[in-house]
Amino acid sequence: LNPSFQAMESEVSAAFDSGVPEDVLSRAFKLSVTREDICTLQPLGWLNDKIMNFYMGLLVERSKKEGYPTVYAFNTFFYTKLSSTSYKEVKKWTQGVDIFKHDIIFMPVHLRSHWTLLVVDLRKKAIKYFDSLGQGGDHICKTVLKYLEEESKEKRNIELTASEWTLHSMGPQEIPQQNNGNDCGVFVCKFADFISRDKPIIFTMEHMPYFRRKMVWEIIHQQLL
Repeated sequence: LNPSFQAMESEVSAAFDSGVPEDVLSRAFKLSVTREDICTLQPLGWLNDKIMNFYMGLLVERSKKEGYPTVYAFNTFFYTKLSSTSYKEVKKWTQGVDIFKHDIIFMPVHLRSHWTLLVVDLRKKAIKYFDSLGQGGDHICKTVLKYLEEESKEKRNIELTASEWTLHSMGPQEIPQQNNGNDCGVFVCKFADFISRDKPIIFTMEHMPYFRRKMVWEIIHQQLL
């Protein structure tokens, strides 16, 4: 093992094992991540909103660099609000932002006790739904397309042509699947990571313990490896 890897390993272990739950280990994107939040990245931990939103923030930051598609990420609470209310209730969420100026939009979806990811590829006029338990989300794709139509009309005065868009729930044979009830949040973060680099999604369930530790380091250092 090279020394820098060992240093990273001991740093990750320390994040889990020393100090008190309230210790703030990272601050960015108007979020403070505590040791208690970081501990949701321990093996079989269930990732909370703060970890999900912080990681999405890191992906958005990286997308500002040359050579990456531009990314916009919605907060984890957005879809819940959108699906339970109306466009009028959420239109202020994008105040001062033209989401249509981005290449990719991520919308993490919280389904009571499961995380999934909705991805809008504005370059291809495609909406895709990624679920590591292989469940379909056609209704979620439709809800988001309707939102995009209203947002475009309201903010840009441009009518979207719904028939030009493709909506697709990724099947279990198309994307990696989890075989436990805990890793859905990590799957969502890594789906977004690969998509935000225009890379094929080639990881598997076996990578989850490594991804969890890597994410601890990345969140603490506010830097994606």
